[in-house]
Amino acid sequence: MDNKIKQLRKGIFELIILGVLQDESHYGYSLIKEIIGDTDFSINEGTIYPILSRLTREGLIRYDWVESPQGPPRKYYHLTQEGKVTFETLKKEFDNLVTLVNGIQSKPGETIKKTPEKKIVMAHSDRPLKNSTKEEQNENQLSGTGRKDSK
Repeated sequence: MDNKIKQLRKGIFELIILGVLQDESHYGYSLIKEIIGDTDFSINEGTIYPILSRLTREGLIRYDWVESPQGPPRKYYHLTQEGKVTFETLKKEFDNLVTLVNGIQSKPGETIKKTPEKKIVMAHSDRPLKNSTKEEQNENQLSGTGRKDSK
């Protein structure tokens, strides 16, 4: 399970990085600090830097070397115009996925079914689907989905 969580986080970090860089430039460590804020969440540099390299290769972010009074120069990353467009597109898709995931709260005895309008609705096995057509209700009754067991 830990690997699945790790993969999920890696997939979302790209969106988070693009979002943070929308407002201001950051070097790697400051980006990590900005992302985690005051939370207990942890991100290591080994996760962030490969993503920054990939986003740079893809032309979504650029960097400038900036002298630092506290050591060597730092790479400050910022979004390109393409990165801004990509962020907006990915954020809309992410918001849609979050809505979808939050809408799926199945309980024992419930099924998930798409209606012709491509909405996901929940129904107990002993009653018809909400927002379903008469044809779908008839199908459910024939398949046993929409009727009570009779003994």
